[in-house]
Amino acid sequence: MKLVIFDCDGVLVNSEAILIPAELKFLKNAGLAYERRQYMKDFTGMPYDAWQLKLAAEAEKRLGEPLAEDFFEALNDYIREQFETGLSVISGVRETILSLGINRCVASSTGNEGLHWKLGHTGLADLFTDAVFSGDMVSRGKPEPDLFLHAAKAMDVKPQNCLVVEDSCNGVLAGKAAGMVVVGFSGGDHCLDDHEADLMQAGADRVIDNFANLKPTIAQLI
Repeated sequence: MKLVIFDCDGVLVNSEAILIPAELKFLKNAGLAYERRQYMKDFTGMPYDAWQLKLAAEAEKRLGEPLAEDFFEALNDYIREQFETGLSVISGVRETILSLGINRCVASSTGNEGLHWKLGHTGLADLFTDAVFSGDMVSRGKPEPDLFLHAAKAMDVKPQNCLVVEDSCNGVLAGKAAGMVVVGFSGGDHCLDDHEADLMQAGADRVIDNFANLKPTIAQLI
């Protein structure tokens, strides 16, 4: 294995633990209630624009009318406030990454500005100098393989020599579609008891619930 590709949200930082409850709360207030497990399977890991379009279509279908004009703006304002005070690194990330001894990069559906802000805000930016790939660098986001293939090409590594670490089903699907080994991560605060099963069903080669298990898991998969 020559390259480890990390997702960001829910893998490196605890953003999904902030995002998902906020999104479900705002959607329920708008009349779009979702069961959390199904929402996570269907929506997490998607690029922001695709997520917006999918929710807008759901509103038209289920409510017969669009979401309020200020819905996404109000939600984003609320999330930004929560990120300022609550965004943190997932336990064991820095120590584990430094111990791997393998080239690494980040490939996240988040836009470039937001991705760099998260890495900087949590003190992880120094681990991924010149190796940060955002969703707005490709035309098709997860679950399509484009972002992971773009990252591998930029890092000059063949897809079959890459390992992806992902917490979302859409991300796992993208990694497998790219022809890469995928380790699912179910250790985030946002993960439910059945998250491991969902990641395995999506095609993950292994699932870990603690970052300390990543290095031995990679050794088993090489």
